[in-house]
Amino acid sequence: MPGIQGRFDHFGFDGKNQLTVAALGNNSVEIIDISARVRSHSITGIPNPQGVVYAPEPKKLLAASSKGKLYIYDGTTFALIKSIDFHGDVDNLRYDAANHRVYVGYGEDETGAIGAVDAITNQRLAEEYKLGAHPESFQLETSGPNIYVNLPDLKQIAVINRKTRAITRWPMTLEHNFPMALDEADHRLFVVTHEPPRLAVFDTNTGQTIAALPCVQDADDAYYDASRKRIYVPGGEGYISVFEQTDADHYRLLAKVPSTLGARTAGYFGKGRKGFERFFLAIPARADHGAEIWIYTVQD
Repeated sequence: MPGIQGRFDHFGFDGKNQLTVAALGNNSVEIIDISARVRSHSITGIPNPQGVVYAPEPKKLLAASSKGKLYIYDGTTFALIKSIDFHGDVDNLRYDAANHRVYVGYGEDETGAIGAVDAITNQRLAEEYKLGAHPESFQLETSGPNIYVNLPDLKQIAVINRKTRAITRWPMTLEHNFPMALDEADHRLFVVTHEPPRLAVFDTNTGQTIAALPCVQDADDAYYDASRKRIYVPGGEGYISVFEQTDADHYRLLAKVPSTLGARTAGYFGKGRKGFERFFLAIPARADHGAEIWIYTVQD
């Protein structure tokens, strides 16, 4: 990734062969051809891009800017279609494929909320959930109505019911809850905290903590591997924590896979077209080498 400066933020995937990564410090979104292992395109002029998501049905790429706008691009030509001003720190994005809807985490303090955009019409929808703090990572249920949202400033997890519009709040004793992953089938929510660095497991039926295990420090992503019953957590401390889910109530550290200092964000999207499973890790530029994407092979 020659020429890319500053830190990376989140990843996206088109479901076929293109990886997208927000190069936050470079004010660009980078498109990577996974098969050729080359950067195939660069979308420039996005101030501080954070979340990226690909909507496969309308073939659109959406990118969030901390400066307050959501940018919508053609997913093939990468031409800008539209920008929507959310007036405050647009961060994580999630795609609801069943309803062709992109959920948008945005805002600061009392303006913090989850909003929604129709990926077909490119219109901002009236659906909105005020949270009273900036939302960090959040996850959507696919067979249920809930959205789970990390609110580190309030030391809470918010649970939004999209049918009733009710918002339930779970208090946190651990602090700085940023990354999140969901095991919807087993009703388990995985939340990674910074102070102290822990993987916390919650029962989504009750909101109760099931487990809390020491974890890599300075993590900004977490992924659940449903086929292997594992949780992958990359951290800026210099390794990837890999946890095994023995069953819904029992967890153990399986491995500490070496990475490098500052590698906080990653992409894991399950099995690829050729049957391989890759874990993509963003490596920021340092004095002795340029920016890179490292590729790990997931093994049984």
